[in-house]
Amino acid sequence: MLSGMGDGAAPTNGASAPQDLIKDADGQSFAVDVLEASQTVPVIVDFWAPWCGPCKTLTPVLEKAVTEAGGAVKLVKVNIDENKMLAQQLTQAGMPLQSIPAVFAFKDGQPVDGFVGAQSESQVKEFIARLGGAAPAEVDMAAQIDEAMAAAANAIEQGDLSAAAQIYGAVLQQDGTHTKALVGLAQLYLKSGDAERASQTLDLVGPEASSDAEVIAVRAALELAANAVDSSELDALRTKVDANPKDHQARFDLALALGAEGDQEGALEALLEIVRMDRTWNDEAARKQLVTFFEVWGAKDEFTLSGRRQLSSILFS
Repeated sequence: MLSGMGDGAAPTNGASAPQDLIKDADGQSFAVDVLEASQTVPVIVDFWAPWCGPCKTLTPVLEKAVTEAGGAVKLVKVNIDENKMLAQQLTQAGMPLQSIPAVFAFKDGQPVDGFVGAQSESQVKEFIARLGGAAPAEVDMAAQIDEAMAAAANAIEQGDLSAAAQIYGAVLQQDGTHTKALVGLAQLYLKSGDAERASQTLDLVGPEASSDAEVIAVRAALELAANAVDSSELDALRTKVDANPKDHQARFDLALALGAEGDQEGALEALLEIVRMDRTWNDEAARKQLVTFFEVWGAKDEFTLSGRRQLSSILFS
């Protein structure tokens, strides 16, 4: 059995548990800690690695649920980086360990259930319930989905987009029309530069949600991404504006290009300048595009807040 909780140890939630309820195992102890132990009680095996972001989210959830199950199941954690031979042997035996976290439950020395990727606490408890462990008598699907969406939001805040994508995928397996999960997944595709898959995902949103503010914002972001240009075109637009500051179309095109490449400040200033010089130009195109940018950037974004203040100052001065 492995010991120690340094950089190479599995993440833990710090909850106390009986010494033999949650263990670290290696290739030498796997047969005893998993195969033999599962003859008397189901053993859940958590395959993880120190570099795996979703593992850091999932392992504490597993530990908490196993502890709360009160001995109905056990948990064994295996660091696949330190046990490559064991991982290879299990893969050859038909257990897919190419993606982690990978969790498998053993009974009577054989794998009987499992899943891959981050899961919510409710999903883990349901998994344990299938093995005979303690769990609520009824699963509140709406509460489970809400919990998963909160976990996805937390993963995004921590910069773990992979974990968030896995959670959104799990939600959509339960409810394929869940608007917020579809929007969240589309946003992740956009952040990764895959506008095509983002568009395909957003197309799955039902017509009843077409006026949803988040749906509108992602569609606007997709339109914005379509305006991306290379550096030579961007330089040409800048030169054109410098040569003729009253060329509103060139400045407008420059704003779109800057927005597409993420230069919020530059895009904002270009459009505000058009409004300052001629607010009615092209049926108020600059003002309307500013509103679109604000939708894409979000109500709390610093450039949205600054842009709205400056736009109001210009329009009502």
